[in-house]
Amino acid sequence: MSPDDTEAALEEVEAQFKASALPALPALPAAPENSPGENAPQILRVDGAAVVLDHLGPMVIGRDGTVSRIANWGEMAAVERENTLRVLGKRNQVRLAALRGEQEGGGRRSKF
Repeated sequence: MSPDDTEAALEEVEAQFKASALPALPALPAAPENSPGENAPQILRVDGAAVVLDHLGPMVIGRDGTVSRIANWGEMAAVERENTLRVLGKRNQVRLAALRGEQEGGGRRSKF
C-alpha cells in the first residue's frame, strides 16, 4: 500500500467516523443565582451544643461508624427537621460513645 493509498483510507475512515458520531450534548443550564447567604451553613443549637448544617442536612452516624445523610432533608417541613435533629443528635452521641468505647478496648456494642 502506497502512502497515498494509506492517506486516502485514513480520510475515508475519518469521514465514516464523523458521519456516525453521536450529536453533541446540549450545554448544562446555568446555575441559579442565589443570594450570598443562601448556601451558607446554618448553625442550630441542639441541647446546648452547636450543630452546623448545610443544605444536605445533618450527618447520620451508623452503628458501624459509617456516615451518611438524610436523603429527603430538603423536602422535610420545619417541624420534621426539628424532631429529626433532636432524635438524631441524641442517637449520634450514643453511637459515637459506643464506638469510642470499642476503640478503647471495651469491645461491647450498643443496641443503638
